[in-house]
Amino acid sequence: MILEDRVAIVTGAGQGIGRGIALKLAEKRAHVVVSDINGQTARETATEVRAFGRRALALQADVSNRAQVEKMVQATLQEFGTVDILINNAGIARSATLLKLTDKDWDEVLAVNLKGIFHTTQAVVPHMMAARHGKIVNISSIYGRTGTLGDSNYAASKAGMIGFTKSMARELARYDINVNAILPGMIDTPLLQGIPDHYLQPMIEEIPLGRVGTPEDIGNLAAFLASDEAPYITGAAIEVAGGWRM
Repeated sequence: MILEDRVAIVTGAGQGIGRGIALKLAEKRAHVVVSDINGQTARETATEVRAFGRRALALQADVSNRAQVEKMVQATLQEFGTVDILINNAGIARSATLLKLTDKDWDEVLAVNLKGIFHTTQAVVPHMMAARHGKIVNISSIYGRTGTLGDSNYAASKAGMIGFTKSMARELARYDINVNAILPGMIDTPLLQGIPDHYLQPMIEEIPLGRVGTPEDIGNLAAFLASDEAPYITGAAIEVAGGWRM
């Protein structure tokens, strides 16, 4: 599974799952555009990508802002001349139960998690269509299928990503563009590390494999879906959750 000289954009790649995916793609010989709303963490991940002998471009961008997304894609084309792979990973959470959920909480999560992939996909797809080849991987969540307590805005955005993935898979298939979604479960990221242990431990005990996942677990599948070894997989929503909530 080699991605020799493929060019990948990974959003939200400054830390956590996005960073894990960016490094796995670099390990598989892709060049990586490291996009994040935090320019400092984007530059740090880009430095790690270069340690694999790959080219990296660190770009600060808010995916909910169309102008910033278009600028990001143009910078990618100026640097590399193409975009072969798009990993839509950028996401946020604003946790609150329904009666405490504000319009601001709802709008911010939907703007980044759902509208963001609309912006990035719409900006990248014309170039993939012209090349008649491309791989798009959207990082949804197990909560997009199961729902969850206190995060209805997050779950709704992640469910929307699954619907968007399947729609784009149908629409873009004739251009040989594969579009798939990954649904992570509990993954060892800064977000998970912020959960108090007395809440976290009972959740871990519900996982059949008995542990949380790693960003590399997500990166492994993302790299496979982005490779030529997965030409007949499109419109899939694949859980990477250790059997949790199956």
